Amino acid sequence: MSSRVSSGVRAVRAIVAGHGEFAAGLVSAVDQITGRGSAFRAISARDLSGADLDKLLVQTVEETGVTVVFTDLQAGSCTMAARRILRDRPDVLLVAGANLPMLLDFVFAEDVPAIEAARHAVDRGRAAITAHGGKT
Repeated sequence: MSSRVSSGVRAVRAIVAGHGEFAAGLVSAVDQITGRGSAFRAISARDLSGADLDKLLVQTVEETGVTVVFTDLQAGSCTMAARRILRDRPDVLLVAGANLPMLLDFVFAEDVPAIEAARHAVDRGRAAITAHGGKT
């Protein structure tokens, strides 16, 4: 299934959720680099209780029909909320530890099913992490 709808407008393919402006910042960077930021719906945990975050994630998954949720921290509130909603939505893939190379890889795989694209993007995101210098 393509990420385009019949009108030529890109459909939301995944949620990016995190603390503060993390998600919006990543989506903005994807949009600036590729023009494809509309592939994501950004969610911030700012000022939300766990129950409110659960409700927002469920609502957004249902509204958009996405099957992929990218989050910032492995044990952060967005990841915990996503894990809770996965109990009732085994069709949704959670990817914790999202980074910009990962999301860029995902948006360029628009002709690949979202879950497959996300799994490939995880490998790309992991491979993009390097350390240089730091002589001690």
